[in-house]
Amino acid sequence: MSEPTKGHEPDNRTPRDRGDVIGAGVLCLAKWGLCVVAIAAGAWVLGFLVAKLWVVILPVVLAIVIATVLWPPTRWLTAHGLRPAAAASIAVLGFVGVLAGVIALIVPSVVDQAPELADKATEGVNRVRDWLQGPPLRIRDEQLDSAVDAIVSRLRSSSEQIATGVFSGVSTATSTLITLFLVLVLTFFFVKDGPRFLPWLHRVSGDRSGRHLEEVLNRVWVVLGGFIRTQALVSLIDAVLIGAGLVILGVPLALVLAVITFLGGFIPIVGAFVAGALAVLVALVGNSLVTALIVLGIIVAVQQLEGNVLQPVLQSRSMKLHAVIVLLAVTAGGSLYGIVGAFLAVPAAAIVAVFLRYIGEQIDEATAPSPDFGLATASESTTEPAAE
Repeated sequence: MSEPTKGHEPDNRTPRDRGDVIGAGVLCLAKWGLCVVAIAAGAWVLGFLVAKLWVVILPVVLAIVIATVLWPPTRWLTAHGLRPAAAASIAVLGFVGVLAGVIALIVPSVVDQAPELADKATEGVNRVRDWLQGPPLRIRDEQLDSAVDAIVSRLRSSSEQIATGVFSGVSTATSTLITLFLVLVLTFFFVKDGPRFLPWLHRVSGDRSGRHLEEVLNRVWVVLGGFIRTQALVSLIDAVLIGAGLVILGVPLALVLAVITFLGGFIPIVGAFVAGALAVLVALVGNSLVTALIVLGIIVAVQQLEGNVLQPVLQSRSMKLHAVIVLLAVTAGGSLYGIVGAFLAVPAAAIVAVFLRYIGEQIDEATAPSPDFGLATASESTTEPAAE
């Protein structure tokens, strides 16, 4: 009787008991469940610490975001002979000047057109009331009056809270000014001494960890800077096109709405929707229904241009995030930290994506077979003796 050839030996193993298999599966599930619970607990602790230290973290994060915008002009000035301190000072003062100019341009327009817009708003409310009372809704005066009375009673019952909020507004404004000043100071030091940070971190953490930290932080800086500059350019184009349409149509507060459109562009999906809805509402109140529909058409056309042309051309492939991820990030950031959280949600999601991509690259590198493995397998197959 011939012996079985190599690779076809009979399997004499004893079948495993079902209880052992089920126990191994339950043990594996329990292990992964504990890992998930530990990760969730760590995320909760991290969120708790961020909430407690938000007053410190917020200026640092905003300063890093602004530094990514101011670093290119600072680097250009440094390359042309200026010392880092002088170049950083010029960049920061230029940023403050542009910001102050935008505010000075908006405030007089709002003050001048506010009374007219208030009168138009009253007229618009009356139109809406007449429309609600007509077909097809036919809402009676008693129902409208009861709704208004409910709103008034709610405001009166909350008058104490409203008064408390007004008095606390002074301290809030003071805190905002302090935060802005701290952001500017931190931005100055970031753009001045930023190139020294990664070499210092590499030395402190050692070669093994420092190599990974330096590579990841370099990618984060590139992605964050590219995201901010791209969103700024796209938002500027949107604001110019929509603002020009509003000016041509004679919509009140056209300049203010254009600036709001520019700022809303930094909050993808949600910001564009809110800014567009506000522009349509102002056009409806300040002009007519036809003008509001034209404004709506302009906004839809510009948004299509942005989504189908500007974003694919200007935005880097490595920074693209799915629309669902962007929407969830903006929703979570806005619900947790308000407008600032919504503004920082997409950059934070982009940074997390950078970390996940780098971890995936390291896993692929660690699990990839070495070139010698393929050569060894091929040599064994060619030198294997034939079965007798």
